[in-house]
Amino acid sequence: MYGRKRPNKDAEFNADEGLVRIYMRGRPITVYVPSDIENFDISSKVAAPAEKLKIEWMYGYRGRDCRSNLHLLPTGEIVYFMAATVVLFNVEEGLQRHYMGHNDDVRCIAVHPDKVTIATGQVAGHDKTEGKRRKVRPGAEPHVRVWDSVTLNTLHVIGLGTFDRAVCCVGFSKFDGGNTLVAVDEANDHCMSVWDWSREKKLCESKTIQEPVLAAEFHPLSSNQIITCGKSHIYFWTMDDGKLTKKSGIFEKHDKPKYVLCIAFADNGDVISGDSNGNIYIWGKGNSRIQYAVTGCHEGPIFSLCTLKDGSVLSGGGKDRKIKQWDRNYSSTSETVIPEATGPVRVLCQGKGEDIYVGTTRNAILHGDIGGDFVPIVQAHTDELWGLAVHPTQALFLTCGHDKSIIMWDSETHRPLWTKTIDDSCQSAHFHPSGEVFAIGTTTGRWIALDTQSRDLVTVHTDGNEQHDIVRYSPDGNYIAIGSHDNYIYVYAVSENGRKYSKVGKCSGHSSYVTHLDWSADSTSLQSNSGDYEILFWTAATCKQITSSSSMKDTEWATYTCTLGFPVTGIWPEGSDGTDINSVARNNNSTILATGDDFGKVNLFKYPSSRPKSSCNSFSGHSSHVTAVQFFNDNSKLISTGGKDMSCIQWKVEPF
Repeated sequence: MYGRKRPNKDAEFNADEGLVRIYMRGRPITVYVPSDIENFDISSKVAAPAEKLKIEWMYGYRGRDCRSNLHLLPTGEIVYFMAATVVLFNVEEGLQRHYMGHNDDVRCIAVHPDKVTIATGQVAGHDKTEGKRRKVRPGAEPHVRVWDSVTLNTLHVIGLGTFDRAVCCVGFSKFDGGNTLVAVDEANDHCMSVWDWSREKKLCESKTIQEPVLAAEFHPLSSNQIITCGKSHIYFWTMDDGKLTKKSGIFEKHDKPKYVLCIAFADNGDVISGDSNGNIYIWGKGNSRIQYAVTGCHEGPIFSLCTLKDGSVLSGGGKDRKIKQWDRNYSSTSETVIPEATGPVRVLCQGKGEDIYVGTTRNAILHGDIGGDFVPIVQAHTDELWGLAVHPTQALFLTCGHDKSIIMWDSETHRPLWTKTIDDSCQSAHFHPSGEVFAIGTTTGRWIALDTQSRDLVTVHTDGNEQHDIVRYSPDGNYIAIGSHDNYIYVYAVSENGRKYSKVGKCSGHSSYVTHLDWSADSTSLQSNSGDYEILFWTAATCKQITSSSSMKDTEWATYTCTLGFPVTGIWPEGSDGTDINSVARNNNSTILATGDDFGKVNLFKYPSSRPKSSCNSFSGHSSHVTAVQFFNDNSKLISTGGKDMSCIQWKVEPF
């Protein structure tokens, strides 16, 4: 049936042979019960663990494709979003709070005139693609949540079942004290609706345009006027008697831009627009004609306009990376250029006094003042995030992704120690047990080792021409295994604390790409999983397959990151197709197991999780498939990475 997975056969236990058989897509997978487990009962229920996860820090900011998503609150916090999490960040105190009401990507945000109430809109959370159709997960329909930024309590949920694809713009009215809310759906007709949000009642709606809508704002001096802008348009709307009527902005002798990218309001009620041609147009209050034009303000598009408390206006360039300040007569008074590494301006936000916050298109947030330097206070990856490695002895971890960048993070200050860009997209990462060297697997068949402190290249090798999904050093540091999409595992001998490598051979036997692997505690053996649900075992020194799987049932594994095996048979949800769980990690005292799934969840199970359908505790924060999870060595924290959402979350492990 549409939207439903075919049920798998129930798991079976053969007591005579001491094996458990589970099924993925009808394919049997056999695992052996360890000798020290007596009277194994496959039907017994396993409770969820006594531990829970709490977000300690959300690394990242979504600037690459969202707008007007950075605001200052009276608490001194800046508020923005990443993945399914809204972050309230007190920069001075170095503290974050998190609103966790959403269950998929947050796309827009608005602050009420009371500066306490906040509205955020999200996308539709889809189940996996079936054919060419995608079904929205129950409970994950696009909607707007109105919530209290002091208590973080949800006040109202607006529009469940009303929006089709995503809420791309949201804004509170201002003139009447914020009684109404405007929201725009990202569906083909970009339907705009106006709500009495406190009663959760829709007042009116209208189709806008079949082109992208980038902003929708109530006029600050009118309770029934709304301005929208986007591709090929700026519209001036009037709401009257439950109807919305519009007037198109008339450009007359002025160049009509391909995009009107942003709007702001002067304190006298004039509407100010910035466009893709680098021009600023001033539209007189109540008028759909250009009253005044400031052309050539920026080289390239103007992505953001911000009216300051003194009546001056800031504009931010999307190509020249300039922030310019304009007086009330729209004469330029000062300008600054933000660093190239953090990308062009996406959004401008006034802070305290002369402070300015800048969100960039490369997912960074900068802090500074006009005429001074801007320094990054939030940084993030800018493409899919896959690689994660936690340092073996220090409070550090690194992430790497398809943006070709490697970031070394300090988990205590929550700041990058350094960032390095390499030539290839990154897929996987692991530290040598000494912590002095780490390895990166790429998408091109190359893998490299780098010095942790100097970032200098230690070695580079090419094995095949497909991506290396896993790189893993052995516990004693004398080997490294590289699991590849070409079905092989490449093994190298390692010496001199990770600085010298010589090839041992390749493990050949999988009939699909290698997805996960673990080393035995004595560094002599490997276990691996593949895309067709095989579990194979290998002798590292010879790269020979150990064909008797039952002989490995009592092996002590240094880590457990494989998604198939006796200790993890209980992590799979009912009806799973074998790809729902992307990543697994066991904590270092072997009491709990974390998994990252395709639905933005990090889940905690008891370890071992050897009974089918074991209970777990689930935690939201990501919006995309969770690509990696890993515990810190002291078991106090867990790091998780999101794939397409590009986020990295630091969780605190604490008692329920």
